[in-house]
Amino acid sequence: MSSLDESASELSLSTPDFDLSWRRRSAIVMAVASLLGFVSAMVLSVEAWHLAKDSAASFACDVNSVLSCSAVAQTPQAQVFGFPNAFMGIAFEAVIFSLAVALASGTRFARWYQLGATLLGAGGILFAGWLFYQSYFVIHVLCPWCLVTAATTVFVFATMTRISIREGALPAPRGLRRIIALGYDWAFTFLLLFIMAAMIVGRYGLALVS
Repeated sequence: MSSLDESASELSLSTPDFDLSWRRRSAIVMAVASLLGFVSAMVLSVEAWHLAKDSAASFACDVNSVLSCSAVAQTPQAQVFGFPNAFMGIAFEAVIFSLAVALASGTRFARWYQLGATLLGAGGILFAGWLFYQSYFVIHVLCPWCLVTAATTVFVFATMTRISIREGALPAPRGLRRIIALGYDWAFTFLLLFIMAAMIVGRYGLALVS
């Protein structure tokens, strides 16, 4: 690489970098994740409605004693604010999908707005992480649709954060910006999902399908 190319490379890593094709690919990941999260939230909302009318009702995702949406839905953790968490999920995913479409179209947001969106994603992953912790360590029953929501929230947060960092809305070291520009940050995202899956399989094993 010539010295001129090296200088250009260094400059791109020291200043905000807008690449529409790169951003569009990232935004599509976020859009797909939010759509999957929206579907799971809708399903859980409908089933929560049925459960409110009949506490003995069973859900389509009641697979066994380990995987049971209805068992989780009847716990206090499923209604943190006095109503089913799935209702918040619908609103959250709708907002994220709209944001993803805007990002994919090339819309440039003010720095404060993009930071706010990143904080929204952070709040989503913290809440999803807390719910996973409660299901895994406290309730000892897993909700399949909740696991889908947890996975999609990881992708939403990872995507929003990588866009904010690369475009300079979120301060970050040059090394981290280089990792994101090259796409290596996805390895951390999949590592987190792998750890969650390994925890589930490690604890329940064949009971997941029995």
